[in-house]
Amino acid sequence: MQQIEGRNPVIEAFRAGQTINKIMMAKGEARGPLGQIQRLAKEHNVPVQMVERKVMDQYSETGHHQGVIAQVSAVQYWELKELLAHGRTMKQPLYLVLDGIQDPHNLGSLLRSAEAAGAVGVIIPQRRAVGVTPVAAKASAGASSHIPVCRVPNIARALETLKDEGCWVCGADMEGDLCYDKDLTVPLALVIGGEGRGLGHAAKKQCDFLVRVPMLGKVNSLNASVAGAVVLFEVVRQRAIVGEQ
Repeated sequence: MQQIEGRNPVIEAFRAGQTINKIMMAKGEARGPLGQIQRLAKEHNVPVQMVERKVMDQYSETGHHQGVIAQVSAVQYWELKELLAHGRTMKQPLYLVLDGIQDPHNLGSLLRSAEAAGAVGVIIPQRRAVGVTPVAAKASAGASSHIPVCRVPNIARALETLKDEGCWVCGADMEGDLCYDKDLTVPLALVIGGEGRGLGHAAKKQCDFLVRVPMLGKVNSLNASVAGAVVLFEVVRQRAIVGEQ
């Protein structure tokens, strides 16, 4: 069983049609978003248990439940073939591939950015990387309920498959060219490496080209989720310009 904590993530789970088994809510806080959650629960026949906030604090896995915790079925990861079939319905598909993200907050932030950028889905490895945990779902601010997430046994092989589908594979790496100087309007798989180590050798070898974010200060690197967001929205920017021509 998985928990989703926080007002917006729980509301987004309802909107996405996710199966919610039970909701725990703080007593005396049924106004605003919490009142909306109560109404949604009634519409969907989801039982709501009213408890003292200190009890919720004990059950919380994130420490930021905002007065509501929902118990939901485990995340239904997509198969790669399903994700690719979904991508074929789009003219210029964009995939986000994460090569070993360990921090659930970073994963959640990247899911949020990918969903906002209109990505087909996010591909993560089955091992040596974090999955969509309650903390990651909370950090995604509800995006984990909307964007497909695919777990694969081997990232390098998944990248080969994406190339066979007609995608260019672009890796975010400090050795790359400025992201503003590369054509990102093509069907694209953007690869973000893990915290600290960056792109693994096998994934980097599959990349058709590398891009970097310009760094003007004394710090020579960005958090993985920040770097991913910058490049994702450079893709959005370039595609918007092409669309206007």
